[in-house]
Amino acid sequence: MRIGPYEFPSNLCLSPLAGYTNLPFRLVVREIGGLDWVTTDLINARSLLERNPKALQLAQTAPAEKLLSVQLFGSVPEEMRDAAAMVEAMGIAAVDINMGCPVRKVVGVGGGSAMMTELKKTQALVRGMVEAVKIPITAKMRLGWDENNLTAPDLARALEDVGVAAIFVHGRTRAQGFSGTVNLAGIRSVVQAVKTVPVIGNGDVTTPDAAKRMADETGCAGVSIGRGAFYNPWIFRHTLEYFRTGVLPAEASYAERVHVMRRHLELACAVFGEELGCRLFRKPAAWYAKRLGPAKEFKKAVVGLRTRAEFDAILARYAQWRAQFCDERGELLPRFQPDPMVASFMRDEDDPAVLQRESIPVPKGPVDTW
Repeated sequence: MRIGPYEFPSNLCLSPLAGYTNLPFRLVVREIGGLDWVTTDLINARSLLERNPKALQLAQTAPAEKLLSVQLFGSVPEEMRDAAAMVEAMGIAAVDINMGCPVRKVVGVGGGSAMMTELKKTQALVRGMVEAVKIPITAKMRLGWDENNLTAPDLARALEDVGVAAIFVHGRTRAQGFSGTVNLAGIRSVVQAVKTVPVIGNGDVTTPDAAKRMADETGCAGVSIGRGAFYNPWIFRHTLEYFRTGVLPAEASYAERVHVMRRHLELACAVFGEELGCRLFRKPAAWYAKRLGPAKEFKKAVVGLRTRAEFDAILARYAQWRAQFCDERGELLPRFQPDPMVASFMRDEDDPAVLQRESIPVPKGPVDTW
């Protein structure tokens, strides 16, 4: 796939999700494999220009992130232009404009999904950014404000005219938030609306099969995965292999999952320091637990994690507790195995029965309510 001057082997991308796609997580999924293009959490353009410590932390990167895009939100043309120039000066590969976030505090200042309601104004803002920098400018949008205002195809054409390098489309409207199911026909209409700009589809991609279905039914140039990556960080490597061979790879083993959890915590502590790193790791640890089988004891302990040594002790105790659900080889008994083809979540009750869900809920954080 190509975005601006960059060409790379994987047409899979990591979607930003506020509170989760920080540097340690992005590095972890890169190390697992199958991923080249990643995007930061959304960053307020004005806060970045003011060098707000939180904004600068969200834009933090490392040499391993060769292809990083910083996602900006805002509605003041001069601020968005100057923030893009600042990102370029930081040596970052690209800038993504958030036109899809449904959260009230983003929409209320004219950013996020609100940008889909004023096409001429949005086009002019984007033109100013494209003309101000040499790095690619991309846009992340939804299908429209609601079912009666599906403006994505028109907006995509307008953005193509002013030189955006790629368009990411979440197949829901702002009114839907994260409810309902993704509209593949809506994504296809955006693909068909532009001539040369790659369109990357997004939404409800929780398995390699779902990624292939999106690519086949929409004709999109690539697939961007968000919540599915938190549920299963191996999804990029497995999906890329599935695209190439048509064969679904084996699920990651318990030992592999433990190794990646340790690595994630190691990176979190290296980036943020042990105290903050452990605290920030509590949320992704709960997501890793969703694929461990019965995990009540692990989740109860990890919510108070304070040190890496404590995490080692939590894993040791959990391994002993988990053994009751395993056979003599240490493999989970069939009735306790999460179904890899759907989002399966363990109840926090004494009964470790699996609760089947058809979709992955929005992780708790800045975007779970709007």
